[in-house]
Amino acid sequence: MTAPRRPLALITGASQGIGAATARLLAPRYDLVLGGRDEQRLDALAGELTEAGPVAVRTLPVELTDDDALAAALAGTDRLDALVHSAGVGELGTVADTPAATWRHQFDVNVVAVAEATRLLLPALRAAGADGGADVVLVNSGSGLTARAGWGSYAASKFALRAFGDALRAEESGHGIRVTSVHPGRVDTAMQERVVAHEQATGAADTAAGYDGSRFLRPESVGAAVLAALTATRDAHLTEIVVRPQG
Repeated sequence: MTAPRRPLALITGASQGIGAATARLLAPRYDLVLGGRDEQRLDALAGELTEAGPVAVRTLPVELTDDDALAAALAGTDRLDALVHSAGVGELGTVADTPAATWRHQFDVNVVAVAEATRLLLPALRAAGADGGADVVLVNSGSGLTARAGWGSYAASKFALRAFGDALRAEESGHGIRVTSVHPGRVDTAMQERVVAHEQATGAADTAAGYDGSRFLRPESVGAAVLAALTATRDAHLTEIVVRPQG
């Protein structure tokens, strides 16, 4: 008797932070494709996961905003059970201080690259959707629900990402594809360290406090929300998950 086929998940932004934490949580259930720009970190994570258990792991070092490179990297994927978009950038600044290049870069990474990767992988997702179901998870942000001063271009890109998820959900539910937007609050990641440094430099945070990651969500906590969306029984559809730090 042959062993049942393990489902396949592709995670972008898997070289660090939420993406890497999600990969570790999914490895017992899914074979994995790890997408990201840092090939060395991807290789290290792949080695860690394969040593820990019987998981097939492939790395996908690619610049998501390079349309031709992305298309070449994703070519040949004929079935995909889960697509987790964890890659993203966060650049802060007031409207008065944010140039057009920053707006374009954040939308290119946080929205356009997500839409293009999803478009290229839709045939593979639909193939899985027709045979048991498939999932797309968008790791969004609390800024995709509420915009604050100094976060304009980042929040706008995350609002757009939420709209993309809503449209994709409406279009693809008939193909057996669930779409979940995960909105975490602040997470203890390298990006959060840069955010806090910016806030301190601009007087938006206490400069004497320094960085205290214990005040924020752990990446694993956000990964657990992703896992919950993927493993929900097929009669259930977790369309939106909001996760906030305790306290």
